[in-house]
Amino acid sequence: MKLCFNQATTMVKSSLELDLQFCEKHGYDLIEIRTMDKLKDYLKNHSIEDLANYFKTHKIKPYAFNALVFFNNRDEAGYKEIKEELQYMCKVGQKIGCPNIVVVPLVGTDKFTYAQIKESSVKVLHELADIAEKYSIRLAIEFVGHPQCTINTFGQAYDIVQAVNRNNVGLVLDCFHFHAMGSRMEDLKKADGSKIFILHIDDTEDFPIGILTDVDRVWPGEGAIDLKGILTTLKEIGYKEDMVSVELFRPEYYELEVEEAIKIAKEKTLAVVGKYF
Repeated sequence: MKLCFNQATTMVKSSLELDLQFCEKHGYDLIEIRTMDKLKDYLKNHSIEDLANYFKTHKIKPYAFNALVFFNNRDEAGYKEIKEELQYMCKVGQKIGCPNIVVVPLVGTDKFTYAQIKESSVKVLHELADIAEKYSIRLAIEFVGHPQCTINTFGQAYDIVQAVNRNNVGLVLDCFHFHAMGSRMEDLKKADGSKIFILHIDDTEDFPIGILTDVDRVWPGEGAIDLKGILTTLKEIGYKEDMVSVELFRPEYYELEVEEAIKIAKEKTLAVVGKYF
């Protein structure tokens, strides 16, 4: 299985240049690029062509942009911004060979019914998929395991993906988010593995369902998530992407030197995933 690095794991001390340097050195195959900060910072002193040339001359390749945020249940102005941002990501993605964009649902205090969330999500994803399709780019919905996220379980997200029924629309399965709002293994077992475009690996402290936040994440294999169950089920349902991306937001890990964090992330990930893939 190809090993991918999500830049959230070294977000505080690092940069796109440093993450690429050390991920290349330590044998990562892929990287998820943070568009909201790390790509913007990179482009202050480099061009898109510089980044494209880097990937042409190195082993590591871009796998996803992370992320297009709050795509559903927006007002007209917010939706216009989402489409413009997607258009930009697609143009850059096509130039550097990045095939996926992570798409995050609305998180906030406004209340919507399940029907309102599904109706908005399906409508918007069809329109966004039309844009991305022109660039041969896929959209991966990342449900967020928090009560204030409009799409916060695997079952809910998969239902929306099925309703959209587009080849370039699928899911991110983040093990933390799967655990954090009590997503059901039964729903994962009934899913089509080919609709899971990205697998995020992580673990978490054993806090109750519904109150977990990103800072509770720990290295894979050191927490309470049923990683064995998730990974075994993914293999059974035909997860086909042959990639896993390590993504953490742990304050203590941000104190590590960038290279050390990248090295540990690889060791911890392979120790867990290597048992099943």
